[in-house]
Amino acid sequence: MYYVANERNGKEITDPRVNLAIETFLLQHVLLDEPVLLFYINEPSIIIGRNQNTIEEINTEYVEKNHIHVVRRLSGGGAVYHDFGNLSFCFIKKDDGNSFRDFGKFTEPVIDSLHKMGVEGAALIGRNDLVIDGQKFSGNAMYSKNGRMTAHGTLMFDSDIEAVVGALKVRKDKIESKGIKSIRSRVTNIRPYLSEEYQYMTTKEFRNKLLVTIFDVDSKEAIKEYKLTEQDWGEIEKITEEYFGNWDWNYGKSPKFELIRRHRFPIGSVEFQLNVENGRIKNVRIYGDFFGLGEISDVEEKLVGLKYEHEAIEKLFDEIDIHKYFGKVTKKELVDLIY
Repeated sequence: MYYVANERNGKEITDPRVNLAIETFLLQHVLLDEPVLLFYINEPSIIIGRNQNTIEEINTEYVEKNHIHVVRRLSGGGAVYHDFGNLSFCFIKKDDGNSFRDFGKFTEPVIDSLHKMGVEGAALIGRNDLVIDGQKFSGNAMYSKNGRMTAHGTLMFDSDIEAVVGALKVRKDKIESKGIKSIRSRVTNIRPYLSEEYQYMTTKEFRNKLLVTIFDVDSKEAIKEYKLTEQDWGEIEKITEEYFGNWDWNYGKSPKFELIRRHRFPIGSVEFQLNVENGRIKNVRIYGDFFGLGEISDVEEKLVGLKYEHEAIEKLFDEIDIHKYFGKVTKKELVDLIY
């Protein structure tokens, strides 16, 4: 496995737009014979899941007042808050056809490392959450394209939990599905659970300790690295401009919708927003924190122009690989949701 340091001219990058571009560049252009590990620490930011409605996920007034970046990633899943007390990790590898949605395969090295640092209660539960004694400290997501995939997640080492609460909107159905009353009661930082010898580490020192533990070496210098070149940085800048630094990508333009159908399934929330004119679907957007392999716009395009009737929608979904786009949900469940 290779490690990639997100540094340019000796300076570490904390801009989330650039860090997500680095990850995308590594996924699409650095075709090494072994997996790649990337760690990064972002300035205060909200990272939105690919299929989410940005405005519905953030507290706009809080975000603007506190100058928080809002950036949409390529993978599905839910919105997460980053700051200098949060460490993000990313594994990039060939897609072997059996790894997508298998979060245990990628979070196990992180959990094992935390166990060695005294965090005995760290575990993966549900779809994609890492918890300590039932409280979440990490959310994880995946993205796959052209035979390669990335599995990435957050590690709340010493984050400002009040900022997490203030910056994000959490829907009532999501809270109820977890059986709790507030986001504040559900999240925790890692630091309080570390052994005494690790209690006074900075976020960067925590990252370095994780690195040597995951790579099973005595020092960071012994880790095998892929170093980004100036040519690489040129491509990273292009990706930043096209995607993560682009308002249309991060927020997106969307017409007002007259029909909104939303439900929370075991695979996550799914929301259809539709405009129907003269009995046909004129506009449609699909949102949610589900994990899909395909582009959800493919499904949206097929729905446009379709008669807004049960039989027509059901027939269309017979032709679509539902599991590819949404995960483990049935055709009937989606048809019933839309109609």
